[in-house]
This record gives sequence, C-alpha cells and structure tokens, in this order.
Amino acid sequence: MKFKLYFCLFLVFSCGMAVAQQHKPAENFNQGWKFFLGNDSTASKPGFDDSKWRKLNLPHDWSIEGAFNEKAASTTNEGALPTGIGWYRKTFKLAAASAHQNFAIDFDGVYKNSEVWINGHYLGKRPNGYISFRYNLTPYLHFGSKANVIAVKVDNSEQPNSRWYSGSGIYRNVWLVSVPADGIHFAHWGTFITTPKITDKVASVNLNFTINGEPDPREYVLTTVIYDGNGKRIKTLTKDCNLTQGSTIQVNQSFNMESPQLWSTDHPHLYKVVTKLCFISLIANEPPVLVDTYTTTFGIRSFNFDKDKGFSLNGKPLKIHGVCMHHDLGALGAAVNTRAIERQLQILKAMGCNAIRTSHNPPAPEFLDLCDKMGFLVMDEAFDMWAKKKNKFDYYKDWKAWHRVDLIDQIKRDRNHPSVFMWSIGNEIREQFDSSGITIAKELVAIVKFIDPTRPVTSALSENKPDKNFIYQSHALDVVGLNYHTEAYADFKKNYPGEKFIATETTSALESRGHYDALSDTTLKWPHNSKSKFTDGNTDMTVSAYDNVAAYWGTTHEETWKIIKKYDFLSGLFVWTGFDYIGEPTPYPWPARSSYFGIVDLAGFPKDVYYMYQSEWTDKRVLHLLPHWNWQPGKVVDVWAYYNNADEVELFLNDKSLGIKKKQGDDLHVAWRVPYQPGTLRAVSRLNGKVVLTEQIKTAGKPAKIELIADRKNIKGDGNDLCYITARVLDADGNMVPYADNLLKFSITGPATIAGVDNGQQTSLEPFKGNQHKAFNGLCLLIVQSRQISGKVSVSASSPGLNGVTINLVSK
Repeated sequence: MKFKLYFCLFLVFSCGMAVAQQHKPAENFNQGWKFFLGNDSTASKPGFDDSKWRKLNLPHDWSIEGAFNEKAASTTNEGALPTGIGWYRKTFKLAAASAHQNFAIDFDGVYKNSEVWINGHYLGKRPNGYISFRYNLTPYLHFGSKANVIAVKVDNSEQPNSRWYSGSGIYRNVWLVSVPADGIHFAHWGTFITTPKITDKVASVNLNFTINGEPDPREYVLTTVIYDGNGKRIKTLTKDCNLTQGSTIQVNQSFNMESPQLWSTDHPHLYKVVTKLCFISLIANEPPVLVDTYTTTFGIRSFNFDKDKGFSLNGKPLKIHGVCMHHDLGALGAAVNTRAIERQLQILKAMGCNAIRTSHNPPAPEFLDLCDKMGFLVMDEAFDMWAKKKNKFDYYKDWKAWHRVDLIDQIKRDRNHPSVFMWSIGNEIREQFDSSGITIAKELVAIVKFIDPTRPVTSALSENKPDKNFIYQSHALDVVGLNYHTEAYADFKKNYPGEKFIATETTSALESRGHYDALSDTTLKWPHNSKSKFTDGNTDMTVSAYDNVAAYWGTTHEETWKIIKKYDFLSGLFVWTGFDYIGEPTPYPWPARSSYFGIVDLAGFPKDVYYMYQSEWTDKRVLHLLPHWNWQPGKVVDVWAYYNNADEVELFLNDKSLGIKKKQGDDLHVAWRVPYQPGTLRAVSRLNGKVVLTEQIKTAGKPAKIELIADRKNIKGDGNDLCYITARVLDADGNMVPYADNLLKFSITGPATIAGVDNGQQTSLEPFKGNQHKAFNGLCLLIVQSRQISGKVSVSASSPGLNGVTINLVSK
C-alpha cells in the first residue's frame, strides 16, 4: 500500500514536470493570415501566389467592413451589408523536433460553408456557420524548413440565408492542437463532469474521460487533480487504464467533495480539473512518461423546474431574469472579442439580468466561459429551423446530412459549462404545425439525452394551443417553452396540466434611445400585422422610449414583466432582446438596418427601460427620470420615474413641487403630465420620509464641447484588448445636449487603433469602420483596440464649432 501511495504521488509530480517538456497545449492560431474577398479556385494549392492579398489577424468579419446597401442580397434583415465568397491562407512552419506529434486544427466558428485544405489536401466542408469543428492535419504536414499552407474558403454567397446579421468569414478563434504521435490521447471534448448528488455538506462528483488511440499493451495510469477557485489542490485521483480494448475507451473516476462551494448567479465558484495520462515504463527506475493532459473547468450546482413553484437554483427559488442575445458585437460585427462580450455581460449584470438565451445558435466558447465566471444561466440553443426553411438558402438545405453531427458537437463542447442549465433544440420551428414535428423532436431530444442526461430540454414554441402544436405533442420536452402569448400565461397550468414553464421569448417592445413622443398614455402596435405595409410611426424612423410601443406579436416591457412577476409557476422569461442587434429593423423599412428591440442600444448605451428592470431585478437604489428637458415652450410632456427602495417620489420643476406620486397596485413607474418650462426638473425619492435618491435633468443649451469617458484607462497590449470610450456632446455648462448630432472626428496616437465607431441609431448608414461618426441624441461611441506593444495612447475628439478633448490611456 505504501509503495502504491508513493508511486501515485510521484506520478502526479513527475507528470506535472513533464508537461512543459513533452506536451504542447493548444496554440492560438489567429496571427498572420492573408485574406482575399472573391473567389479563386486555385487558392487551395500550396504554391498559389497570395503576396498581394490583405494581411490580417483573426477573428475576422468581412461583412462589417462593407458599406450599407439597400440592394444587398442579404436584405435589411441581415443588415444590408455585403456577403459573398472569401479566402483565407496561412503559411507556417513546424520544427523538425515536432515530427513526433500529431497536429489538428480547431475552428470555433466560420460563417459559412467553410472548406479547408492543408498543403493542397482537402480536409472537408462544414456548412453550419455557428458550430465548432476539428480537422486532423498530421498526414499532410511538413516539418523542418519546408513550410505548410492552410487554405480556407468561406462561401456566404447564397442569400438570404439568415433572419438576422450573421457576419461572414472566420469570425471566431482558431487553434493549433498537438497530441503525442503514438496516438493515445484524450478525445476532442473528451471529458464530462457531473455532480449527481449535492448537499451543503457534500457533493458527489463523477468524471468521465474518453481516450482515443490504437490498442496498446503498455500499462497506463490516469491521474486527476482537482483545484478550487483559488488554485488550491483539494483532491488527487489515480486509476489504471486498459488500452487494449480498442480505439476508443471510457474511463470513469468519482469522489465526494466535502463542503462544496456551490456555483450560483451571485457566487459563480469554479473548480478546475487537470487530468494526465501517463504510461509506466518497464525499465527500472525510469519515471512515468506523460502521454496527454486535459484541463476542464466545472461548477457544482443543482437546479430544478417545478410545475407549481417555478425554478430553483441550489434549492432556493430564483426567478429567471433573462434576455435573448444575437451574437453580433455591434460595430465589431460578428468577429469574436472577449472584452466586447464581457462588456455586454457587465452591462446586463448591472441591470439585474441573470440568464441569457443564445438566439438562435450555439455561441462562441468565450461567451460561455464568461457566463461561467460572471454568473449567468444560459439556455444553449441549437437551431432556428429544421427541415422546413425560413429563408431561401438557410440551414434546411443541410439539415438531413448535418443536423445530427452538429447537435452532437454542440452538446459535447458545451456540457461541462455550469452556466448552461438547459438546451433548446429549436426556435419557432415550422414543424410544430405538422406531424413531422413529433418525429424530429423525439430524435433531437434523444440525441441530447444520450450525450447529456443531466439537463432539461426545451424548444421555443410559437403555437400556444397544445392540440395544434406537434412539437409539444411529442411529449419529448422537459420544459414547455413559449414565445410571446402572454395572454395565456395565467392559464398555463389549466391548458398544460402537469407541465413546467419557461417564457423562452417575450416582449418585442420597440424604442429608440433618447427619443420621446411627448405623450405616453397609449400603447401602440407597429406594424399592425405581418401583412400590412407600415404606415404608422415617425418620419425620422424613431420610436418613443417611453415603453409604449411593441411589435404586433409582442407586448411592452412592463406588461410582460407584470405577468411573469405575479405567478410562481412562471419560472421566468427571456426578453427579446438584451441589446439591439444588426438586422431585422422592425418596424421600419430601409434605411433602418438594425433592431429596435433592445433594452440597450447597439452601441451599448442603456435605453430608459433598462432602469425599470434594474429597479425590479436588483437591490440597488434606483431613481431614473425621463425624458430629457428640451422642448418647445408650452408643450405638454409626460414625465416618468422608475424607482425602488422608496415609497414615494416628488417631482419639482424649477424648485416648485408638482406633487408626490406613489406606485399603486402593480405599477412599475410613476408619472406626471407637465407643461414644459425651461429650467431644472428634479425628482426626489423617499422612504419613511427620508430622502433616498435625488436626480435632476436640466434644459441644455447649444452644443459647445465634447466629453470623453473611457470604460478603462489601462488595457492589455496584446492586440485584442479594447477600451470603450463614450463621447458626449455638452453645452457650455456641462449638460448633455439631448438632440445633438454633431459629426465627431477621432484620432489616436500610440500603440492602438480604432476598432469601430457607432452611436446606437438604427438608421445611421455611416460605416462602423472609420475615424468619424455623428452623435445620436448627444452620444457617440469609439472602440479602441490595443496593438501588440506597450506604450501611452492618446485619444482625441473634435468637431467644427465644439471644443475638442484628449484623454490618455496606457497599453501594457
């Protein structure tokens, strides 16, 4: 026994030492690519002359670099931006000493119809633009002085193929992966960690490892070390492995963790598992030899959907405060950037959001990593359509050949993320209206359950009548997901007896940030229905930000939240949407080119309704006053206040009280109707007679100067990090001018570049890539990206007739 113990400890440390010497982990493969927008069938050949191609680093979205065009084949639903065919090539060398390794290349996502060659050898095609995939490079590689050439063709030419902006190109990260040449290694996405029993005192943890390779008679041992969130080693496990059984084996380990730290949306504690596979030398006194290593992050949490009590996390009731999110990152387009995703999540977290639905496709791995770390629940969605199309050239064409492979890869890739708490197999699928929905729903759920039996499966259903919805009639779903139909929520238990509920998509309210149609007492539906031409609305294609306009199928934010809030059995909701996104510019036609649905605009500036959610979804003290206070004299204006942690709000105009208002019944705001007079509008919230918060808005004068506000003054000099700088147009007294649309010009000195510009206006046809942009209702956004160098960065903004400004950053 003592020998076995000492040997295992020796194995842990000796294998750990061998990692740096013998095992090469995944290498970021984003640098040094060449790109050509167009088609050349000879570009796959290694000797092709690409010397005139554009040099760039990945991730890359070529669509976002183009000009808006009303006649774009992608249509305004996809943002009216260019698509087409593009080629990428990269030349690289591998050291002669690496010849004992096997190499693969991982693509996190390519939109779409990607084809890949290595040194002229065709590796394959992947139609799905959102799925991650791997190719083995080893048989075709050169080592030593001879270079290798990888070529990727991306074909996004068949249009339309999406109902929202997709982007085009290798828009997610690429990785070069190496494993030992003897063939024994952990499979791609080769671990699965589950926690079937959890109490406050102990959690059972099961670890399953898939190991690939040819049968090998040598003796192997699997060593697993578990670390807590502080990097402290808390458990070591060892197990002998029999690799004589065939090319793929399953190895299981398990243990009980005492006093586990549970993952939750408020305290997202993460554990790390490092697993090493070593073979034991038959030569006396020779240490074990590391074969492969695999690192997995996981969290310990339990959750439950109950037909009466709704959702609970770790045994405690939790209302799901969710939003739907498309994958674009505003002015950056679809090109993945970790900081850009983090910023979006930080804004949503501050609002009180605790859940995201990935609408309507698998997300980037970095998105799930951040949700794990920041404490978001994720509904991980697979498909927007099955075999029946929604667009002329969408995924239905590839359904028969690819849906099983794509779904399996998605579940395997994402199943260790503690943030992922349920799977969605589809959104408003057309098979819900015929009996094929029964067969396909059963098939998809069976695939999910075979790979991951630990999480519930839903589908976002748009047909609310149970007897007419064939996906529901499959009885394959663990939780019934309904899109809209809020009028039916109160009667859900009667209409769906014994079923569990989640509002997979709700609201579709419409707002333009900072625009107000002065009166707000009428709720409007724009457009009236799906067949009518849009005849209502504003000539400047704005929508009032009072939260009184919704799409014909939707409801306002307040209407929706009131019903979800009222009943425990309504587990929660996903609001359409958290952020505005490129494409689908309901309710307006061209030149509208991005959505009005977001709680936050495309640039990341919150609309007023953001503070309604913050007052309802958080314990922060909130007092938010709207609208601005620049109107024509005598204009009658509705003034709203969102507040919490108070029992009343008093409104003052030029220090004269306009009365105290208190929420009545299920009110979510208070309001006054005020004849406009220039000056100062001030609100005071009180609790038990004591002042909680004060907010005021002043009538602004003419634009006089620019203010720049950076979200961070220090950025990483890694070529990827971002600084988001808000530009505000102010009057001489420092008040933001709510109507300002001045053209702002930006310049940078130092090791940084302009990654994008935006203002959140849904109809702006200014390019996202450039050094200037108009303000919209007083605000503009500049996105600064670091270079791979340290140094001081100066950012300046100027505009004719305004005092310019410069701020300084540091790139390290």
